[in-house]
Amino acid sequence: MARKAPAKSSAPASAAPVSQGPEPEIVHVAAHKVACDGVGGALGHPKVFLELGTDGQVDCPYCDRRFVLTAKSSHAPGVYEGSHGH
Repeated sequence: MARKAPAKSSAPASAAPVSQGPEPEIVHVAAHKVACDGVGGALGHPKVFLELGTDGQVDCPYCDRRFVLTAKSSHAPGVYEGSHGH
């Protein structure tokens, strides 16, 4: 039995790109090492330890928060900065 060729899409090649979702929550931190557990408790996620890259930012792989290095932190819930978070 012969296989059929896949059907061609009827969408134009110049269609607008699909949105990737809402922008990440930006959390300003003063330390290069942070730990994130979401919002904590049953609504959070496992605590992960993250190190900011050379560009001064890192995204949490669970909750998509974006941590950005600044001179002053914003002390968001579920975020631990510096050595006391490790």
